[in-house]
Amino acid sequence: MKDKRILYVSSEVVPYLPETEISSMSFEAPRMVNQQGGQIRIFMPRYGNINERRHQLHEVIRLSGINLVINDLDMPLIIKVASIPKERIQVYFIDNEEYFKRKATLTDENGELFSDNDERAIFFAKGVIETVKKLNWAPDVIHVHGWLAALLPLYLKEYYKDEPLFNESKIITSVYNQSFSNTLNKDMFNKIKFDNIDEGAIKSLEEPSYTNLMKIAVDYSDALIVGSEEIPENLDTYIKESEKPVLEHKSKEEFGEAYTDFINTEVLS
Repeated sequence: MKDKRILYVSSEVVPYLPETEISSMSFEAPRMVNQQGGQIRIFMPRYGNINERRHQLHEVIRLSGINLVINDLDMPLIIKVASIPKERIQVYFIDNEEYFKRKATLTDENGELFSDNDERAIFFAKGVIETVKKLNWAPDVIHVHGWLAALLPLYLKEYYKDEPLFNESKIITSVYNQSFSNTLNKDMFNKIKFDNIDEGAIKSLEEPSYTNLMKIAVDYSDALIVGSEEIPENLDTYIKESEKPVLEHKSKEEFGEAYTDFINTEVLS
């Protein structure tokens, strides 16, 4: 993986949030690539329950300050950065007072999804892409983890399709069993359509369930990784029928070698 540029975009990463399959893999995969001499960047949301002082987050003024239009509203983008101790890995945090100030991640104290998670997902996807553009850093691979990040492949290949920086970038999405019940805001379809994204491409998001959101990510990815031992059966079938390169679920011990081989022989070949 020497000198490969890999952009990791995740809804959660340890040590900033508790350990889950997603947050753990969003740390382990980049750490491994970093140790092999690859160049990496990690992006995640700056949720209000992340302790900025303990993790030494600080705002990057030169990257902050642009507004992203979400459903016809201007939303300021703030970029913060921190380093994972002992690893020499930088993590970029996408922040906005309206979307990420609250002291929780994706659900309220009653376990109910936040009603604006759809807009937070759109903001996160656009915010990552705009920041990478400002960094002028062209990734060979973009690896997406978690459903809040699942709109990134769609936005990259539709909304930003004329952006030359990403012409050669390949997108991998890891699909996990970490899902949500019910649906996101039913107006999500119209908010994405507002960005002049073809409604035929997002028709399934008229019912913005976990499965339909991940199907959109599968549609716009170049390769896929099964991140959990078991994933919803209809998603498993959809992945198999996509006829895209797939790395089946691997144990932690097997993952490193299989991941390296998958990127080199299936994704970048």
